[in-house]
Amino acid sequence: MAKLIIDQALFLINSGARVFVQGCGGSPRYLNRLLANRAGDLRHVEIISLNALDDTFTNPELKDSFFVNSLFASSFVRSSIANGSGSYIPTLLSEMPRLFNENILPLDAALIQVSPPDKHGYCSLGISVEVTQAAIRNAKHVFAQINRNMPRVHGDTFVHMNDIDSFVEYDEPLIELNYSEEKTQIELNIGKKVAELIEDQSTLQVGIGPIPDSILMFLNNHKDLSIATEMLSDGVIPLLEKGVITNRYKKFHPGKTTCTFILGTKKLYDFVDDNPTVLAMDASITNDPAQIRQNPRTCAITSALEIDLTGQICSDSLGTIQYSGVGGQMDFMRGAALSKYGKPIIVLPSQTSKGVSRIVNTLKEGAGVTATRAHVHYVATEYGVVNLFGKNYQQRAKKLIEIAHPNHREALERAAYKRFKALY
Repeated sequence: MAKLIIDQALFLINSGARVFVQGCGGSPRYLNRLLANRAGDLRHVEIISLNALDDTFTNPELKDSFFVNSLFASSFVRSSIANGSGSYIPTLLSEMPRLFNENILPLDAALIQVSPPDKHGYCSLGISVEVTQAAIRNAKHVFAQINRNMPRVHGDTFVHMNDIDSFVEYDEPLIELNYSEEKTQIELNIGKKVAELIEDQSTLQVGIGPIPDSILMFLNNHKDLSIATEMLSDGVIPLLEKGVITNRYKKFHPGKTTCTFILGTKKLYDFVDDNPTVLAMDASITNDPAQIRQNPRTCAITSALEIDLTGQICSDSLGTIQYSGVGGQMDFMRGAALSKYGKPIIVLPSQTSKGVSRIVNTLKEGAGVTATRAHVHYVATEYGVVNLFGKNYQQRAKKLIEIAHPNHREALERAAYKRFKALY
């Protein structure tokens, strides 16, 4: 049977449907706009997406037509969650494919973006795999935007044209994020201190942003590093080109840089295009602690918004306000802790831009505990690095106060004495 043209195919999506929309840098923005154009005919279509970097469905004027149910609260969906026209599904990234594979969230349709097909009919999901393959396998209808700007990335990225019910060829620039601007002294200080924790032959999980980029900047003199990460960013390119990253000592796909999605600039997208040394894989594989722990000296570097004096980490909310998501933090913290000589490392500036301490006596009311006090090992601010593993409450409080901003140490000491009766 001939495939429907995309305008006809989208009429298969009816009111009350649940639609997966590929997220991160792979968001099929043209398809999103086409579906949004049908808003007047639709009511309560549920949009499922991971880290949506597109605001098409969060337009307040479309709130009766689309409900965004997000697996990660990006800046594009926070307002929808706050006003009730969207929500957040707390789930570890490693377990997100199960939501579709086990029919917990049955999908009526999936909107994806792919590279043009090769001579065998295979397109590539390119820079955004994460949970998309699971959505494609389980959605009743799969609609694709074929974009010549989508790089052809190796790994679990391939989708055959036979598995696509309808497609449109539409070229537009991919979503880019650029953190190459000048770093603050605080970010550079944290980067230098964390880089000193990382040994030669380590395997790294490091995300995107000024602090991760600062860490990567200070690794130029390291040897034989490997990358087995959730997200691949521009910061790894110089280390790969200089031979600092060789992937020689990792056990999980040795010789290859592995990730589940790729997010950065066009330079990065050009670098990964048809690059056989870079593999993008399903999140259930890259984020599986059983896989992560195979790599010796795994250093999992993740960030936090707040940490209390016992070591509880909040990374996804500001009190009751949903700010981001659980993501893969716990996946990699646990995997690194189980890795031989591994180091789970939490990084955060000592205070906010408004001078509020991020090291606190107790987390804000309503804050989510993203990582429990039992999972936390290394914590780094611009004032130093401490290891909480094996430390009791009093010892933890004392160490965390040592790396707090000097403006807040006295108040934290008073709170700690009141709470724990002693510090030693």
